Amino acid sequence: MATKATPQDRQAALAALAWLVESGADEAIEAEPLDRLARSAKPETARLPETAPRQDERPRRQNAPPPRAGAEPPPVWQATSRELRTHEANLAAAEQAARSAGTLEALEAAIRNFDGCDLKLTAKNTVVARGEPQAKIMLIGEAPGRDEDLQGQPFVGAAGQLLDTMLRAAGFDPARDVYITNMLFWRPPGNRTPQQQELQLCLPFTERHIELVAPRYLLFLGGTSAKALLAETRGITRLRGQWLAYQHAGLPAPLPAMPLFHPAYLLRQPAQKRLAWRDLLAFRTTVEANLDPLHKG
Repeated sequence: MATKATPQDRQAALAALAWLVESGADEAIEAEPLDRLARSAKPETARLPETAPRQDERPRRQNAPPPRAGAEPPPVWQATSRELRTHEANLAAAEQAARSAGTLEALEAAIRNFDGCDLKLTAKNTVVARGEPQAKIMLIGEAPGRDEDLQGQPFVGAAGQLLDTMLRAAGFDPARDVYITNMLFWRPPGNRTPQQQELQLCLPFTERHIELVAPRYLLFLGGTSAKALLAETRGITRLRGQWLAYQHAGLPAPLPAMPLFHPAYLLRQPAQKRLAWRDLLAFRTTVEANLDPLHKG
């Protein structure tokens, strides 16, 4: 027979709940679990030097909201001095190649010719973009998966099929109304989570990509692209559905951006499709009110 909880029992339960929240359990429904306690317990060795700042140390985007109080930064890449020097050189090469690209064609060639990211060694193809380069809406995901690596295009597997279905249902033509890319251009082995240094090496290309496409609106698919491009520490469950400002020095003005759940996450957590659909309709409402027609041409 169940016994009535005492005040001491209730206090113990509240203390346990507070501990779980502090450990990151309130963000456990993200694509990857968050373990702040294990993260803070990891020993730190060499850090990226000031000349190559960690992604979480990059200047905050204009008008980006402050991080949640008490939030921990992403894990620090632990590397030897030699690895750090190599990373510095590769990052400088990526920045130079990105700045030198004056067209989308030149940028794609620069990405394909870049050998500074080790992911290229294990990938079958370089995956850059699909869709309409003249579209006013640019979608940015995380990284290619198995199907994308094989076909050389982003979002062509099961997650891409779900994305196209959602876009069509919301009134967008995936071939004409949007331009789709990823933060990384090569598949991480086993579809693992992108590492900090990999995101850093690809970021100059992504920033230049946005400059050259010059969209009117951005959709960030998943927490990886949202946090990297907005310099955010909050998880996708807290960012999704919000209008935020994306800005960097190469843009004349901030771009309105909305983070959404990644389609791959929705395949694993179909109950979250309701929220994703609501967010996409809110995005569509704003776009319809400000863009007519959708296409630039």
